[in-house]
Amino acid sequence: MTDRTQAESLIKAILLVEQDLTEVPSEPEAWYQQQLVGLKVLRDGVQVGTVLRVEDYPSQDMLIIKTTDDREVMVPFVKAIVPEVNIQEQYISVTPPAGLFEELEESGE
Repeated sequence: MTDRTQAESLIKAILLVEQDLTEVPSEPEAWYQQQLVGLKVLRDGVQVGTVLRVEDYPSQDMLIIKTTDDREVMVPFVKAIVPEVNIQEQYISVTPPAGLFEELEESGE
């Protein structure tokens, strides 16, 4: 690239990189998005679903979880809600707020 106009032509470009899909990043607590797809999602040690895909948003990534009752739930991929990712044992742990995976009872007020 030699000028700004050439660089602007790459806005919203999709880059494809050849990579070994079994490679694990050398940084602690680092992984590639494709390594998350298919992981079991555990809440208090009980499986509540499976990671279906990862979607990128400006504020944070979202994990799309296929629940055990066949729904799709969007879970913010932040440490407060997803405190553990274990690629070797093929699971993530979640601590979601009430109502994210289940229907909340309406109060009788």
